[in-house]
Formats: sequence, C-alpha cells, structure tokens
Amino acid sequence: MDANRSVKSIAIIGGGASALFFAAAIDPDKFDVTIYEKNKTLGRKFLVAGDGGFNLTHSESIETMIERYTPSLFLKESLTHFDNTSLRNLLSEIGIETFIGSSKRVYPEKGIKPIEVLNAILDRIKNKGVEIKFEQTWTGWSEDKLSFNDSDEVNADIVVYALGGASWKVTGSNGLWISYFKQKNIGIVPFQASNCAFEVKWSQDFLNKNEGLPLKNIEITSANKSQRGEVVITSYGLEGNAIYALSPEIRKQLSNTDTAEIFIDLKPSLLITEIKNRLSSSSKNRTTTLSKEIKLSKVQVSLLKSFLTKEEYMDDEILSRRIKQFPVTISGLSEIDEAISTFGGVDLSEVSSSYELKNMHNHYCIGEMLNWDAPTGGYLIQACYSMGAFVAELLNEESTTLKE
Repeated sequence: MDANRSVKSIAIIGGGASALFFAAAIDPDKFDVTIYEKNKTLGRKFLVAGDGGFNLTHSESIETMIERYTPSLFLKESLTHFDNTSLRNLLSEIGIETFIGSSKRVYPEKGIKPIEVLNAILDRIKNKGVEIKFEQTWTGWSEDKLSFNDSDEVNADIVVYALGGASWKVTGSNGLWISYFKQKNIGIVPFQASNCAFEVKWSQDFLNKNEGLPLKNIEITSANKSQRGEVVITSYGLEGNAIYALSPEIRKQLSNTDTAEIFIDLKPSLLITEIKNRLSSSSKNRTTTLSKEIKLSKVQVSLLKSFLTKEEYMDDEILSRRIKQFPVTISGLSEIDEAISTFGGVDLSEVSSSYELKNMHNHYCIGEMLNWDAPTGGYLIQACYSMGAFVAELLNEESTTLKE
C-alpha cells in the first residue's frame, strides 16, 4: 500500500465468494485494497461447489428468495441491493453468460467451467489493482494491528473479515478464527452442520434393497415448513435438496428432544381422497396398484412395505394416510466437515445492518462466518455475493460523502 496516497487502505482477510465480490465492487480510486489468503490460490470452496454442476444462484424473485434465509430480514437489504439479476448482469459484463435450468437454478452457459468463472472474476479484481497475498494465515491482533503467520503485522484503515464457516476444511474453512474473536469479547454461536446428511436408523434389510436410490417428487415436512424435491437413501440416513432446506427446523427439534420427526408425502400431486379411491377401486394386487395406479416408484413401495405391517399395508385408510404422511425419525446430523455449509459463527447482535462490528469501528464481517443459514440451490452463495458487494458499495458511497 502506498503511504503517500490519501486514499484509505482496506485489508480483506479470506478469499472466498464474499471477499471476491467485495473486491470486484470496491472503487480502486478511493481505496488501496489487499486480499490476505492463507491458501496458495483464491476461491477453493468456490471451485469445490462447482464439482457437481456450477449452480451460481437461483432465478426466483428476490422477494421470494429472501424468505429462504434464516433469519431472512438480516440479509434483506444486501440481497435487494445486489440481487440475482445484478449477479447475472455482472457475470455477463466479464464474459460469463448464464442460463436458467429446469429447476430455476442459474448456471454458466454449457461449456464454461468453474475455473473460467473464477478466473474472469479474478481478472476484474486484478484490473482494479487489488493486491493479493497468499499463504497469509490470520492469527489475530497485535494491539491494533492485524497479525499474520504469528509474526507479520499489518496496519489497515478498514478490515473486512471473510473467514468462512467450518465445513469442508480441505478448502480452508476450519473455523479456527473463532478463538481470536472471543478474545475481543465478540459473541460467537457454536458451529453446527447444515445442508448435510441426516441420520435415520434404517433396517439392514431395507438398506440392502434401497441404499443409494432416490425418493423423487416428494414433499418433506418438519415442524411448520415443507419442501418439495428429492432425497437419497444412504447407509447413514437421508440427504438431498428436499431435506437440506429443512435443516433449521430439524436442528431445532434435535436440540430440544435429541430426535426429530419429519413426514414424507410420497405423492404430493394427489389428494388423500384420490389415493384412497384408487386403492379401493383397483382389482389389481396391492403392489401393482401402488405402481400402476398411484405411480409410486419401487423405492417408495419398498419403504411402505418395510415399515408397515401386512394388515396396515392392506388397509386402504391406513395406507392412504401413510402415502401422504410417512413418518421418519431423525436421530442426528453428519459431521460438520461433511456438511455443505454451517450455521453459527459471529452472533448477529454483534454487527450493524451494514455488517460492521459494533465494538470495532471499520471492521466488517461478511459471508459464512456470520450466524445465518440458507438451503442449497444457489441461495447460500448468492447471499455471500450480496454481502460483499453491499459493503463495498456502502464504503464507496461513504468515501464520496466524506470528500464532498
């Protein structure tokens, strides 16, 4: 950073999605910006997230999107400021065209790889003159200075912490930064797994027939929230988008009672009266009726057979109810490091509406290190983009106002 310039210096700690979009939005004529990254490259988690198809965001209206978050109001201003349309416009500007898939998720145009998206963002950042320093592990504060690698000290007018959550440690998100924040008496909520596998104690016979198979076109309800989609039956339990979105509700039940009850609607497109009528009017055997008349998959039929008595299976009333509301007991969460994301981190009461730490002026926290939650499907990463861009624009405006 050039000490002779009148512009303020910004230190960004971390190189994930929030940090990258902050750096892409900050005005280089107003600030000298340096990213401090502990890995040898930026955006490692950004790239890992693209392994199964690079879901950049979701295309639904921002009003609907905001309601997907827990808590939703905390993110409303930043999501409105830099929404999914803003993201697509920015990506288009840097040469990354996108399309909306059948699930309404947004992806790069076919043929564009995750590394190309990352490189386009990095090119924009480098063209702004942002300096990037690698293998810089933040180790807290030395008085008012930032400490890296336990010895290097850095002065910065403004600090933006984008330290991530605690899942996928291989990418650098290990949550070890928590201890330094505690030393400053900054409130921390312990990390918990989110968007993860949920433990179900399946019978071995059921697993032998169905492990690895999907339950498609279902709706799962936990507490007062429901989510359509699909899940996969695993040796551990269940995982997939239909249950990931219910992570907050399931975690709350588990914390209260050690188990959580969810209910699976195996046929959300049919009313219970329609199912019962088809069962009672069919001349076929029960299994064939479920397959041909109600259009249940083999896995769904196997689920019913495995957990109902023969008498219940043959009773039209009981079977109809179970098809529409099949109870499953959740007994635990997978390990944090196996989760897609985490819930927990800096308590939201510690930051202002602009994500500035209330007891540390000009110190901002963005991204997964804050205590909020989001389902998969582009929601988590969109909020990270939005927070980064939002704080950058606030600082740009504040700098302009001060100069005037």
